Amino acid sequence: MRKLYIAMYHYTRDLKHSRYPEIRGMDISLFRQQIEYMKSHFNIVTMEQVLAAVRERERGGPLPEQALLLTFDDGYIDNYTFAFPILQEFGVQGSFFIPGKTFVTHQLLDVNKIHYILASANIFELVEDVKKEMDYYRGQEYDYAPVDELFHEYAIASRFDIKETIFIKRMLQTVLPERLRNTISSKLFEKYVGVTEEQLAYELYMTEEQIRTMKQHGMFIGIHGYDHYWLGNLPVEKMRQDISMALDTLDEFIDRKQWVMNFPYGNYSPDVLEYIKSEGACAGMTTEVRIADLDSDNALELPRLDCNDFPPKSRNYIDL
Repeated sequence: MRKLYIAMYHYTRDLKHSRYPEIRGMDISLFRQQIEYMKSHFNIVTMEQVLAAVRERERGGPLPEQALLLTFDDGYIDNYTFAFPILQEFGVQGSFFIPGKTFVTHQLLDVNKIHYILASANIFELVEDVKKEMDYYRGQEYDYAPVDELFHEYAIASRFDIKETIFIKRMLQTVLPERLRNTISSKLFEKYVGVTEEQLAYELYMTEEQIRTMKQHGMFIGIHGYDHYWLGNLPVEKMRQDISMALDTLDEFIDRKQWVMNFPYGNYSPDVLEYIKSEGACAGMTTEVRIADLDSDNALELPRLDCNDFPPKSRNYIDL
């Protein structure tokens, strides 16, 4: 067994002094402590080392004991301004998975609209708002199950979110028709967040120049779709189009013959796996919560642990 711990990060920022301190992220003071802990208790490896170990699977290729890979999802600018300097200070690599849309068109991703709505609103008031919007639009040009039925089906608490939060996320991320999701989330964003979507988009994501700088300083850049869709839920042609656009957009930063996929929301299907493999993907990052085993896991379906599973947040990684 060649174990690999893969840590998953999203926002890394000075939460106390952030405009949105309730956003779900890793405070930068805790991030520094965490990297210190990881440097002392693990061997932090590069993505290139992981890919070499994947290629040499038949020979049980090299991977040190207590190997740990650091991954960052979504291309947030605070990964560049806060996390990147600390990674450089400690001499370790991060792997950054960036949706193409974030720096090409500077449009706010739906996932981030929802994050900031949740960080700005009372969750119980927000649930009522979403239910009212769903009731209003049902039967006009959209058809979906009654709200109470959908709440019962989808409002199931996760490791880090209460059931009401999960209900909001599922309705506005995947369950409702895409155009209606956009309409409702934009209305709620305007009501609660206090800035325009365009303003936040320009504040939130890395620029092409910043991605280039990180690449030049040894960080790894990977694919996270173009539009941050639930890829496994899309029609096959739309799924292929999204991944193809992501590859074209990030062509400068990746090796098209051996690149790494990170599935948005951890969502994929056999069709997705088949397509990315045909296009040169050699590894894939999921959100399944456990320690990876390079001897038995499919390299395109590697599980990860949340950053909150490691000290100083918790010691969950020991029991997983």
